[in-house]
Amino acid sequence: MKILSFFSVGILFGIILSKSEAISWFRIHEMFRFESFHMYGIIGTAVALGAAIIWAMKRFKMKTIEGNLVTYNPMPYNLKRHLLAGSIFGLGWGLVGCCPGPMYILIGQGYWIIALVLLSAVIGTFTYGAVKDKLPH
Repeated sequence: MKILSFFSVGILFGIILSKSEAISWFRIHEMFRFESFHMYGIIGTAVALGAAIIWAMKRFKMKTIEGNLVTYNPMPYNLKRHLLAGSIFGLGWGLVGCCPGPMYILIGQGYWIIALVLLSAVIGTFTYGAVKDKLPH
């Protein structure tokens, strides 16, 4: 039953991102060239909605599927670390034209070249895991 709920949320997420054009390479490049508010509106709405939902979940003491209370422990702020990580993520997003969520949606829509991007992201994640102890945190 749990896996069915995850698939349902994923399918709904994919439909919403597709219909809002958030997976469009052209929309993403418009955003990075500051030519359109479209993507900023989507991202801003997602941040505001996410904050409101987390607040409500904590306020009404909602529980996760496993029965645990919903909690949020923010990561300590580190300017150098967050600036470097955000820059790497932004460069990849700008060069490829999609971030991790839309990769799966684009593959599902038949853009098979994105499988190479997904494979590269997985390799990058494993590489980070292998060298993270040697990196400054």
